Amino acid sequence: MEVFVAALTIFLLALFVGFEIITKVPPLLHTPLMSGANAISGITLVGTLVTSGQQLTTFTTILGLVAVAMATANVVGGFLVTHRMLGMFHRRD
Repeated sequence: MEVFVAALTIFLLALFVGFEIITKVPPLLHTPLMSGANAISGITLVGTLVTSGQQLTTFTTILGLVAVAMATANVVGGFLVTHRMLGMFHRRD
């Protein structure tokens, strides 16, 4: 139980710090930063696949599935935003 409380505390602190950092980024910089963060999200996706594949308990497997879904949504969203951003630099005929 102590390990769970410690892990939950770290998760909540990371959630709060991440939210505070993202809200401080100006909109002009958000899109380039998001496209650069896609590589990190890809690494996160691989990590979640590895950890959820271990199937230690049912709870960790479910958390792994949720993590895989969230990391996948992040990667796909990042690629869509990057594609849209790059489309703004094409010449119009």
